[in-house]
Amino acid sequence: MIHTIDEELFTLVAEIEQLKKERKAVILAHYYQRPEIQDIADFVGDSLQLSQKAAMTDAEVIVFCGVHFMAESAAILSPNKVVLLPEANAGCPMADMVDAEGLRAYKKRVPGVQVVCYVNSSAEVKAESDICCTSSNAVKVVESLKGSEIVFVPDENLGRYTAQKLGRSLQLWPGYCKTHDRLTKDDILKAKKEHPLAKVIVHPECREEICQEADYVGSTAGLILYAQNTENQEFIVGTESGILHRLHQVCPTKDFYLASERLVCPNMKSTTLEKVRDALKTLTPRVTVNEEIRVKAKEALDRMLAL
Repeated sequence: MIHTIDEELFTLVAEIEQLKKERKAVILAHYYQRPEIQDIADFVGDSLQLSQKAAMTDAEVIVFCGVHFMAESAAILSPNKVVLLPEANAGCPMADMVDAEGLRAYKKRVPGVQVVCYVNSSAEVKAESDICCTSSNAVKVVESLKGSEIVFVPDENLGRYTAQKLGRSLQLWPGYCKTHDRLTKDDILKAKKEHPLAKVIVHPECREEICQEADYVGSTAGLILYAQNTENQEFIVGTESGILHRLHQVCPTKDFYLASERLVCPNMKSTTLEKVRDALKTLTPRVTVNEEIRVKAKEALDRMLAL
């Protein structure tokens, strides 16, 4: 039986490779994707790395193995390319916690407020924002802004972390990542007891008390670099489970313990090899952005990429 599964997998991967050549396509995958999706990707990264890759690629088709806002960012930066999201319903609950209408109302109430928008947001929200940021560069982005009236949308945890790093006050939108929010301080303390020699590394989308317990707080790419560059051999990992695949690849001799079994994003896990193949076959589901919104959203993304 195992033999059959291996054969099926081999055939499926070969089919994807063939279709990719025919379509002149590139496959981008986030670190939170299933291991087999990361393995077939031309490039695996966090949202900043993938945004940059999408902008630079000369491929005609971008297959984005991630969630909707990521594919939208690729469509904003590469309007002449076909951008595919293999699972049309792969959304982001945090991105849904802010909408353009609500943000416009907020800007009316606080005239002159500058909007820093985490890339985990819709194209419409980006279009209403002054500048975008990712967890990799949020501190740098906020630091580049003059003036005190700044609102950070939609992730209050990343906003709070950024404000504390800079010693500045930010207005925080009440949004959060449902996956990272599942992690509790008790989870961390229990993991520390079980693995006393392990360093705790967490994503800034985690709650404040989690970040305070950590030895290192950083983006997915930052966590991977930290694990590679520190001499420590054991790590308690406070972010989505998909990162473990990459950590084991780049640090095969080190041990990684997921801080909680609940750190699984159903949206990130909804992309399968079959869906990637079908997307390449049919060139659907396609993600496009209304041109007027795209131009405005691109300005906010470009300001970030220029930094």
